[in-house]
Amino acid sequence: MFPKGLGNLGNVAGMFKQAIELKGKMEQVKESLAREIVEASSGGGMVKVVVNGKMELLSLTIDPSIITPEDPEVLATLIQAAVNEGVRGAHELIKRKMQEVAGGIDIPGITS
Repeated sequence: MFPKGLGNLGNVAGMFKQAIELKGKMEQVKESLAREIVEASSGGGMVKVVVNGKMELLSLTIDPSIITPEDPEVLATLIQAAVNEGVRGAHELIKRKMQEVAGGIDIPGITS
């Protein structure tokens, strides 16, 4: 055992070990997020996107009927809305997965 007055070092060592284990689990989750996908759309499904948990845009599908040279702003707005919705969904996925690993604890910058 530890000499009197140093008894809390065991607690610190235990906390350090837990932190290392948590970091390892979070790294595993980050790697697995590349395989998780979020689908989103806008314009009633006329623009669809697929985003993975690493915040990468995997695909973008545009219904040809909305492509009009006279009004490119409409298409741009629909693409922007679909991508933003996909990114929001990916953020929620990441937050949920990290909270599972952290046991529901809110860790700023990681789970919030």
